[in-house]
Amino acid sequence: MKKYFYIFTIGIVLFSCQREKETTDESTQKEFPFFIPDQKPNRPLSAAVERNYDAYESIRPEQNELYSQFKYTKLKGFDYNGGDGTITRRDPSKVIFENGKYYVWYTGRKTKVKAVGMAKAKEATDQIPSADWDLADIWYATSEDGFTWEEQGIAVRRPPKPQPGWRSVTTTDILKFKGKYYLYFQAFEEASGLRGDFCPVSVAWADSPDGPWTHTGKVVLPNGPEGSWDQYSIHDPYPLVHDGKIYLYYKGDFDKRPELKPSKIRMQGLAIAEDPLGPFKKHPLNPVINSGHETTLFPFREGVAAIVQRDGQEHNTIQYAKDWVNFEIASITELMPVAGGPFVPDAFTDTKDGRGITWGISHIINAGGNWKNNHTILLRFDCDLSQDIHDDAMKQHHYNYSPEFHYSHGLNKNQKKRIQHHNIKLKQNESE
Repeated sequence: MKKYFYIFTIGIVLFSCQREKETTDESTQKEFPFFIPDQKPNRPLSAAVERNYDAYESIRPEQNELYSQFKYTKLKGFDYNGGDGTITRRDPSKVIFENGKYYVWYTGRKTKVKAVGMAKAKEATDQIPSADWDLADIWYATSEDGFTWEEQGIAVRRPPKPQPGWRSVTTTDILKFKGKYYLYFQAFEEASGLRGDFCPVSVAWADSPDGPWTHTGKVVLPNGPEGSWDQYSIHDPYPLVHDGKIYLYYKGDFDKRPELKPSKIRMQGLAIAEDPLGPFKKHPLNPVINSGHETTLFPFREGVAAIVQRDGQEHNTIQYAKDWVNFEIASITELMPVAGGPFVPDAFTDTKDGRGITWGISHIINAGGNWKNNHTILLRFDCDLSQDIHDDAMKQHHYNYSPEFHYSHGLNKNQKKRIQHHNIKLKQNESE
């Protein structure tokens, strides 16, 4: 018996010595080691492998707190009139928990007729919307569990003309600051599509999340001067509290060039104020994020993280700015929530150790798959972008998409025609 014990012990020692030798010699051995070192080895590395150590929190996505996949659940409690395009709910705010329940605010349009589309904006009237978000008000709903919601009605109505937002108030987000509540939103003064999607940001306030809300009737974050990147569009206002101040992130559309598709660039800016009603001072380094559409942000550790989906060179990334200004890519993922409004318990606590997020509400545009009856629906997303949990199922590296999903992204008529002409030309060249 002792003989076998000694043999087993010697085997363990030899394996340990070999593992230690691999680790010790990793800087001199010719091949990259089988057991990837936790620390960057002192040896020549390719740019890709070196980036694995320098650009990311860990060498594996599943060990990266700022990496996640996203899971989606249909919400109960919302009716869309059979998907005929007359009811739309979109662009949800952050979710907050007050009075023993969750609250979310969103763009709500309930019109007698469906939107005609931005390309036909001249046909829009006071009763006929141009875009899906035209002639909209800010609605809100509450929930006991985050899955079943009860719509409570309109929180902020369109003000009388000519106040900012008289045409439509949309894409709101919530701030709680010193015992009061603030809703920031896009304030349209014309139908979207007449010149573009032009608007500034306005704000309403209340003493309770249930209102009543007082619309200030003023622009709190104006468009930039002529020739600046945000001279036309100030979209998707997103407030957080940092260093005792309100950090208001927002999106700008610019550099529109009709010969290119998409014809414009979208980037994110930052404006800072000590009072929720302003004045807000735009950051001199704007834009601070070079990509994204309805960008989702949340405090994380001492900095702020951003879910950067759609549009731009760095879409489909999760980014991080330790100083709340200079963002770097933290991870790359897929199937991100569009216009995600997460539940962020420490969004307004001025935390120096943000805990991250695990769920929220997002939207899906053209939910019926028919642009003639275009409408947007709200849904729930779940993820693991939190320091407090580790969900292996959320840390997988890819989704398996069905054949039907791929076929639904097929060639259009012009692409098929181009390929057909190419094949004909090849045959003609071969016969010559």
